[in-house]
Amino acid sequence: MKKKKGTQTLVTRKYAKRSQIGEIFYRLRKNKGALAGMLIFAVILLLFLGSLLFISYDMATEGNVYNRLQSPSAEFPFGTDHMGRSLFLRVLYGSRYSLTIGFAGSFVAATIGISLGCFAGFYGGIVENLIMRAAEVLTSIPGILFGMVIMTTFGSNMQNLIITVSVNSIPMYVRMTRASILSVRGQEFVEAARAIGLPNLRIIFKQILPNGLSPIIITFTMNLGMMVMAASALSFLGFGITAPRPEWGTLVAGGREFARNAPHLLYFPGIFIMALVLAFNMIGDGLRDALDPKLKTR
Repeated sequence: MKKKKGTQTLVTRKYAKRSQIGEIFYRLRKNKGALAGMLIFAVILLLFLGSLLFISYDMATEGNVYNRLQSPSAEFPFGTDHMGRSLFLRVLYGSRYSLTIGFAGSFVAATIGISLGCFAGFYGGIVENLIMRAAEVLTSIPGILFGMVIMTTFGSNMQNLIITVSVNSIPMYVRMTRASILSVRGQEFVEAARAIGLPNLRIIFKQILPNGLSPIIITFTMNLGMMVMAASALSFLGFGITAPRPEWGTLVAGGREFARNAPHLLYFPGIFIMALVLAFNMIGDGLRDALDPKLKTR
């Protein structure tokens, strides 16, 4: 009897109705790639938090010439650079720049792009034409070239770098949001909202947008990796975060001339860039599968 009751309990738990958020997390847990991505991101996030608590700017930038170009060891896990600075401390401190630029840039791009995409998809006509043509013009400009112009004109600092990488991603959010709005704006609940006299802005942001958020969330997650790559590329070329501030792209650029004698100066910041971008892409792939109703399984 007890065995039968235990079996019934297991069956009930297995087929119990989950909330929408619970269903998403359940399916993410079943996706090994998404779990690996979240694990990688969690490790980098812990290192980022540790750098905020234990590593100061002076610790990351002051060196000792007697320790210059040392290979990785117990004292210096990632070795030292040409000024005797610990690469481990510099890479950990540099996570502040990459994560801040990635999330801040994606937030700015998403806020502007989603708003414009909502207006384009809801109103249509001349409003849609103006917004979409402007997005196409912005897309036609090479991102790196556009970033070099902005950083040269307004100066190399983190605020300008965030603006640069975010502007390049706005058209992607505009197109994605417009497509999501077009897919739901003709449904009955939108007509009902109009019939009872709700203002257009409330209909757009309270009724329509929440029903088309799935592809936007996936785009936001995968765009984080693109932001990190773009910021690192500009810093590598000398148009982003400049030395002695230890942004990962700047660290790779600084280690180029020592590639033969001290290749660790290239390896470790490059590995962190690759790992962070890979983590965001894997999480984005997992979210895409978890939010796709066609792939819904128990």
